[in-house]
Amino acid sequence: MKPKIHPKYYASARVACACGNSWTTGATVPEIRVDVCSACHPFYTGEQRIVDTAGQVDRFMKRLERTAGTVEQVRVQQEAQKVAEQSKRLARRRGDA
Repeated sequence: MKPKIHPKYYASARVACACGNSWTTGATVPEIRVDVCSACHPFYTGEQRIVDTAGQVDRFMKRLERTAGTVEQVRVQQEAQKVAEQSKRLARRRGDA
């Protein structure tokens, strides 16, 4: 191994979870902070946590309702434009014939 290129190794680095659980392990930093550990993770505890997504769904539905009117208006305008172009073509054909 080359000298002076490897980080310092801490044999008793402390790992601290947000739930208050802590343990020691080997690492290249003296202290590690984590959000979730085996003591508080739902997979290990068997605890079901229901995430409230109703607020997100409601916001999406409100946005959909707001844009539904504008989408319909755009479709009506496009249809009117197509009809106008068709009538212009028809008028040109009649005028030329």
